[in-house]
Amino acid sequence: MMMKNILEWLVTFEDPRQQAKVNHLMKGIIAMVFFAELANATEWIEIYLFAASNEEALKEYPELPEGIPSHDTIRRVIAMASPEYLQGFRQRRNEAMSGGTGEKMKKILSLGWKTRRGNGNSEQKANRIVIAADNGGFCLGEVVAGDKSNEITAIPGLLQQLNVKGTIVTTDAMGCQTDIVRPIRKKQADYVLGLKGNQGSLHEGVQLYFEDPQLPAGWAYHKVIQKAHGAVETREYWQADDIGRLEPRKAWAGLSSVVMTRNTIVKGEDTSTEGRYFISSLPLNVQETARATRSRRMAESYRRHLGVTFPEDAGHTLDKAAAYNLNIIKKTAINTLRLVDVGIQVSMKNKRYLISMNFRHYLDRLMAL
Repeated sequence: MMMKNILEWLVTFEDPRQQAKVNHLMKGIIAMVFFAELANATEWIEIYLFAASNEEALKEYPELPEGIPSHDTIRRVIAMASPEYLQGFRQRRNEAMSGGTGEKMKKILSLGWKTRRGNGNSEQKANRIVIAADNGGFCLGEVVAGDKSNEITAIPGLLQQLNVKGTIVTTDAMGCQTDIVRPIRKKQADYVLGLKGNQGSLHEGVQLYFEDPQLPAGWAYHKVIQKAHGAVETREYWQADDIGRLEPRKAWAGLSSVVMTRNTIVKGEDTSTEGRYFISSLPLNVQETARATRSRRMAESYRRHLGVTFPEDAGHTLDKAAAYNLNIIKKTAINTLRLVDVGIQVSMKNKRYLISMNFRHYLDRLMAL
């Protein structure tokens, strides 16, 4: 399913506005904003300027019978769109780009969160958005935390939306909560969750467990050595399932093993070492567990790209619905930029810049994805 077919799917969208008063089609504006995000436009005025400068090229695909709307109209229309519809648009993009091929290894789902700082002020909290990304680098879903809740309480709602059966769900220490473990296991998924001081007695118990000199014989061990940029990184993983005396083990649904990782980086005469601890529902399979601990960073990559590649925190969209929907479109653009070939090896930030410099040239490549 190429981009052209996906844009045609936009026809199924039911515009919530009064049709007698509509001059600009919502489906055309959604497609236009998506292309603008790919082409280095971030603010509403930048989206308008991009569209006005590339009107002839854009008319080949989005339906823009009345030309390019004003930046205020673009913002209002995006605010009216259904987040579920925009997520459906992204899901079809993901399916098209993945080619529908399955994986022999378990899919890993990484959870993370980002605060959309630009739309908060003294009268309202900024949007706090929980993100789910897979180990292929695609964002699969998100949910915005309510003003009277937080990211942790929003995670079960996001898990409810996604088909996580048979996957491994992973996140950093903030998401290591019994209230998150229960819905993961209820949906027949596994977990690998980071531990820090927020789980005091459990963190301490796992740390003491791996410091016991009499236990290592029963541990599974895996080591990876990589050389890059003049440094040698050694990643070591230990996994153990003899945890019957670990407290408070029974509070964690499905807890089957504990994990210790140690990363050692040697660059010249400098050596740095970092250790981490995890709990998991996985049985002994240290290679699979190692893959999960590494993939937990996929959600973090979206936070980085939204902050740097798409500097959304610099924007000041106070309309929460518009800010949330634009966030969804940005992540759809990130998914696309991961795969689009611009002819040279560059960062995603520079891919946006190249597309903006010659949108007409790159449009056919984008449509062929």
